[in-house]
Amino acid sequence: MSEQEVAEYRKMLAIRVSGFDVPKPVKMFEDCGFSSQLMGAIAKQGYEKPTPIQCQALPIVLSGRDIIGIAKTGSGKTAAFILPMVVHILDQPELEKDEGPIGVVCAPTRELAHQIYLEAKKFSKSHGIRVSAVYGGMSKLEQFKELKAGCEIVVATPGRLIDLLKMKALTMTRATYLVLDEADRMFDLGFEPQVRSIVGQIRPDRQTLLFSATMPHKVEKLAREILTDPLRVTVGGVGMANEDITQVVQVLPSDTGKMPWLLEKLPGLIDDGDVLIFASKKATVDELESLLSQKGFKISAIHGDKDQASRMEILQKFKSGTYHVLIATDVAARGLDIKSIKSVVNFDTARDMDMHVHRIGRTGRAGDKDGTAYTLITQKEARFAGELVNSLVAAGQNVSTELMDLAMKDGKFRSKRDARKGAGGKKGKERGKGGGGRGRGVRGVDFGLGIGFNPESSQTASPSIPTRSSAVNALRTGMMAQFKSNFVAASSDSQGNTFSNKRPALTGFVSGGSIGGDINRAQTATSSVPTSGVGTTNAERSQRSLESQRLGARFDALSVGISRSTPFYAFSK
Repeated sequence: MSEQEVAEYRKMLAIRVSGFDVPKPVKMFEDCGFSSQLMGAIAKQGYEKPTPIQCQALPIVLSGRDIIGIAKTGSGKTAAFILPMVVHILDQPELEKDEGPIGVVCAPTRELAHQIYLEAKKFSKSHGIRVSAVYGGMSKLEQFKELKAGCEIVVATPGRLIDLLKMKALTMTRATYLVLDEADRMFDLGFEPQVRSIVGQIRPDRQTLLFSATMPHKVEKLAREILTDPLRVTVGGVGMANEDITQVVQVLPSDTGKMPWLLEKLPGLIDDGDVLIFASKKATVDELESLLSQKGFKISAIHGDKDQASRMEILQKFKSGTYHVLIATDVAARGLDIKSIKSVVNFDTARDMDMHVHRIGRTGRAGDKDGTAYTLITQKEARFAGELVNSLVAAGQNVSTELMDLAMKDGKFRSKRDARKGAGGKKGKERGKGGGGRGRGVRGVDFGLGIGFNPESSQTASPSIPTRSSAVNALRTGMMAQFKSNFVAASSDSQGNTFSNKRPALTGFVSGGSIGGDINRAQTATSSVPTSGVGTTNAERSQRSLESQRLGARFDALSVGISRSTPFYAFSK
């Protein structure tokens, strides 16, 4: 492909890349140069062509580069690091006794670790590559024996991996391929110290891959510290919901309306495929399981109080079709990859939008456009409704009138929305929002007059809406009066009585600074000029006159045009 074709292809797939010498994306798995055995395994899993994240990540990882991969849940990230891992291992010398692993994958939860383990086994079996999974809830002794027997790939949760490293069940001397999957979730669960400890025990010439659905500051910081010259690949928006999933939000008066809704809708949902229901509390999960079982539904539930063996057995029966409905807490929100799930029901809303995105990502996996996510929200959840509206809009989903009305009850959401629309507040009170509720507003510009008038408005505007010239005159008069009574040097950290060579600033004047911070500092600063004419020297009066001229010239410029990049704030009447 030519450079133009590459750019068009990335744009079509919503792929954004950053870094130097980025390899071109691939269109087919055949373009990757995989062995016939690996291509056979890919075909056996039903993969026809790479997903967007795979199109760009595969050539990057196969070239040996470090990568930061950011993509929505259900995008096929697992295959994007497992397939190159198999190739990487085949290129290494065979393991000797008491050596290994070569590839290390860290995941935040047992369920995700087990899911990655199953995927890795599917692709590595044809080449005789051994895969081990180590995570809590299973016998540590059995895991110790398995690791001692040797393996090329270890998939683990951070805590259990550190335990087994301390037991010397494995060494990291041969580890040259490290994957941190769902890095944001690992940090959410408090695994940052463990992750850093594991990274510190792996040789520095390793290849490191970091995949995440969102990119909070802590993960960004970790990536800068442990990756070498990485390429960053983003598919879609960071932390966005999967656009392949249809989202339906049902606004209910109270929690008592949830169960009737579920009983009415559940039979139809089961007809479309398997159903995954999320509840926020273990007690709610158990209650739902009991009530729905009494109604004759084939149902089961998992949460943190059930041991790992029971959870795995339940998941296996759910996959095999023994159960058609699974109820879970967020313990199953990550890594649960079951293609038969066609509907996700958020019986309780998630604790935050990131968790909501990962919950609904359990359907619509790897490009399947048949998934539907239902969210039940009550009148007391206005704050989350606002976040949900933003997420739906970003994902191109419909927003119902009922949901928007609920979201508008949240003051933070309402104020942000009004600010974007330029809707006015009270006169002289709200910055850039229009005097008396009229006008379009000018972001970052405030004359203390409730400015929001249209700069192109006629000179014969209504008295309640100041014209441009009257606003400038009022500003000039008010601030000149302030200048005469109290002058503060422009430098906020000035220590002496000498004036800075920088442009002077007034009490209540901020140039490119934050509202409040510099103002407060200015108000508490000691004036370097007397507040009256008594005791002033000729030099001081000359200095004040010079500053007055400069200030006047600055305000004269306002009659020509007001720069959006330099906000002016005044507290004149």
